[in-house]
Amino acid sequence: MNRRDMLKSVGAIGAGAVFPRGGVFARNNARRGMVAREAVDCVLTPQETAGPYPLDLSQNSAMFRQDITEGRPGVPLNLVMTVLNVSDNCAPVANARVDIWHCDKDGVYSGYSQPGGSTVGQTFMRGIQLTDSQGRVNFHTIYPGWYAGRITHIHFQVFLNSVLSCTSQFAFPDSLNTQVYNTSLYSGHGQNTSVANNASDMVFSEPAGDLQYELLTVAANDATGGFNGSFTIGINAPKAGIINLQPETGGQFALQQNFPNPFVRSTDIMFTLAQASSVELEIFDVTGARVTGILAAQLEAGEHHAVWDGTVAGVAVPRGNYVFQLNVENALGRFHQSKVMTLR
Repeated sequence: MNRRDMLKSVGAIGAGAVFPRGGVFARNNARRGMVAREAVDCVLTPQETAGPYPLDLSQNSAMFRQDITEGRPGVPLNLVMTVLNVSDNCAPVANARVDIWHCDKDGVYSGYSQPGGSTVGQTFMRGIQLTDSQGRVNFHTIYPGWYAGRITHIHFQVFLNSVLSCTSQFAFPDSLNTQVYNTSLYSGHGQNTSVANNASDMVFSEPAGDLQYELLTVAANDATGGFNGSFTIGINAPKAGIINLQPETGGQFALQQNFPNPFVRSTDIMFTLAQASSVELEIFDVTGARVTGILAAQLEAGEHHAVWDGTVAGVAVPRGNYVFQLNVENALGRFHQSKVMTLR
């Protein structure tokens, strides 16, 4: 546990910070200028509509995934998105939830009845990831197609503490859209006949100048025959005080507060796993230093618990506040969450 994660957990002791939603403030500041952090530049990402096809799939643990194609064909796109806090010298934001969704190569979204047909109950081209310590997520998808009235784009939302912080979209270079839609995979749908370019799109054309902050950086990926794409999301989060940003668990586990708390002789830590996982339960002091590990095992789905008696190798630790952190790893990724307990 690093100091940043420790502070997030200890924030449960006192007043937590509230992460503001974006909106006009974000858009105005994005147009106002750039905020630099060493060699990194970032701006508050302009807020855009979620569009007609959003779906909240955060309660579906299978949606926490990197590959979102579900086998649908298209030119491969390896997408890296980085979330930065423009209020904290563009520091990376860890444990933020990033949701993305877009249409398939023929302009069809999953989960809706639409002109291209009904896909109700399907979830292709939708996924959720949690940012790592560098604020990054990585999705494996395909180059999106287009549908009438819109230029090529991908939707995304960022959540902090399960609270919506940013809703926006990013576009692709006009020349690359033309190139991709000339390939055999996309020729059936052909070139976009409804919107000429990004500057003519109903979203990216207003306000003028925002497009520069909403354009994906793309490079060829020779290994896949597709592309690597990168996009930086600037959000406005607190930089002062204790920020209690609890990571999402991806529906992989539920960690309960220890009981009793405060405790004198021993306390029980209970948690429930959604599927078989490798589990580690650790204790830290309030400086972030590891005190001890009380569980490291491969466990089946279901309810589990571990008991800590406030000792390390039979020696009692000092009274005070401690942080317990549950680390869960399985086929869908690595997830963790921390809570604070008090030894009296």
